[in-house]
Amino acid sequence: MSDRPVRVRIAPSPTGDPHVGTAYVGLINMAFARRNGGRFVLRIEDTDQERSTRASEQAIFDALRWVGLEWDEGPDVGGPFGPYRQSERTPIYREHVARLVESGAAYPCFCDGPALEEIRKRQRELKRNKGYDGTCRAIPRDEAMARMAAGEPHVIRLKVPDGTTTVHDELRGDVVIDHDQIDDQVLLKSDGFPTYHLANVVDDHLMEITHVIRAEEWINSTPKHILLYAAFGWEPPKWVHLPLLRNHDKSKISKRKNPVSLLYYKQIGILPEAMLNFLALLGHSMPDEREVFDLAEFVNEFSFERISLGGPVFDVEKLLWLNGVRIRAMEPAALADRIRDAMLPKDWLLQVVPLFQERMRALGEFMPQAAFFRQPALDVPAAELVGAIKGGGDPKVLAKWLTEAGERLDGLRDFEPATIEPALRAWCEEANVPTGTLFMLLRLSLTGRKATPPLFETMAVLGRAACSQRLRTAAATLKAAPAPKPAPGA
Repeated sequence: MSDRPVRVRIAPSPTGDPHVGTAYVGLINMAFARRNGGRFVLRIEDTDQERSTRASEQAIFDALRWVGLEWDEGPDVGGPFGPYRQSERTPIYREHVARLVESGAAYPCFCDGPALEEIRKRQRELKRNKGYDGTCRAIPRDEAMARMAAGEPHVIRLKVPDGTTTVHDELRGDVVIDHDQIDDQVLLKSDGFPTYHLANVVDDHLMEITHVIRAEEWINSTPKHILLYAAFGWEPPKWVHLPLLRNHDKSKISKRKNPVSLLYYKQIGILPEAMLNFLALLGHSMPDEREVFDLAEFVNEFSFERISLGGPVFDVEKLLWLNGVRIRAMEPAALADRIRDAMLPKDWLLQVVPLFQERMRALGEFMPQAAFFRQPALDVPAAELVGAIKGGGDPKVLAKWLTEAGERLDGLRDFEPATIEPALRAWCEEANVPTGTLFMLLRLSLTGRKATPPLFETMAVLGRAACSQRLRTAAATLKAAPAPKPAPGA
C-alpha cells in the first residue's frame, strides 16, 4: 500500500445541518492529502432514504466550502470513481453481497421484529451480549436460498467467526477487540439498501482509499470492516481514529451543550478562516506552538505525530477570541465588506424583508425590527418567560415544554413553516398544552419579543440550529429559576 497514491475521504450523511465534527474530520483528511500530494474525496452517505434530503446535501457542500474545504472528487465535482452518492450505487452493493452469500461468508436472516425481540429477551436473561445470536445461521443453505428466491422478507448478515481482531491504528497502535462484542452484523437491509458497514467497505475499496481517517467512535466498528475486507479478499486501508471533540466537562460534543451546526456559526458572523484555524487547533499543534495561522501553514506543518489523543475541547470562547483577532487585523474597508456579505446577504434579505415589509414606514426601521435574527445569542430573563404565560407558571414545567417541543423540531426532515406548525400543534395535543401558550413561550424564547412576524415563518428563517440553541438557552434559564411561591393561604 505504501506505493499507492494517498486517497482519503469523508462520507457525511445528508440528514440535518452540517456538523462541526464533519468539518474537523474533513480538514484533517484534506490536510493529509495535500501534504502528501494525494486526493481528497467527498462521498454522500444517503442510504437512509427516510431522513436524507438533497437540501441537506447542498447545505453540506455550501457549509464545507464556506469553512474552506475543497474536495477533488465528489457528487458535485465528479471524478473517475463515481457515482459518489451511495443511493446511486445500490446495484454495486447487491452484487457484492451476493458474492458473500455465494462464498458462505454471509447468510440470509428471516427473523422479523417479534423474533428479534424474543432473541434480545433471551440474551438478557442469559446475561449475554444483546446482539443477534445467529439463529438463522442454522438454516440449511438450500432452504435459505429457496426462501430468498420465493421473496420472503430477509436481511443479509455477515458470519462473524469466533476469536479476536487486532486493529492497528496509526495513532494508537494495536487495539484488540474480542468478537464476543460483535454480532452478525446486517449488511443488506430488507429494503435492499446497504448498511453503513457494507457501503463503507465496498466504496472505500472501489474508490482506492488508502487511509480511513475518522472519529474514534468508529474504533469498535473497525473489526467488522476488517472482517469484511477479509471476506472479500481485499487489502484493508490504514486506520486513523481521531480523538472526539469534547465539551468542557469532557463529554462528547453535542447540541445539548454547544451549537454544533456550521450554519449557526456562519449565521452569527464567525469568519470562515477563524473557524478553520480553530478546527486545526483541535488536537493538533504547530511546531512553534503558535495559535493563529492560515490553511497553507497548517498543511505545511501537518503530521499525525502532532495529534494529541486527549479529547480536544470545543471551546466557543476560544473560537470567538480567534475571530476577534482576525477581525482586528483587517482593514476597515475589508471588514465593512465582510460585515455586509455576512450579515446582510441578498438571499437572507429576500427571506426576511417580506416578513417586515407591511410593518415598515421607513427603511431605517428594518434593522431594529430584524436585529434579533442576527444576534449571536439570546438570553431572555426567566421572569419575562414566565410572565409571557397567562397567570404565570412553574419555570420547571415551562422548561420541560421547551425541551420537548425543541426535540420534536429537531426530528423534522424539512425545517419549513409547512412542517414546523403541524409538528408543534401535534406536540401540544399530545402534551395537553394550549397552542397559544406554547407559541407565545416559543416566540419570546426565540426572538426576545412578544410581537414579531408570523412565528413559523420566523422560525424557518432563523433556521433549525439557531432555534435549537435559543430554546435550550431559554430552557436552561427556566430550570435555574426559583419555583413559584405558593399563594397566601394555600
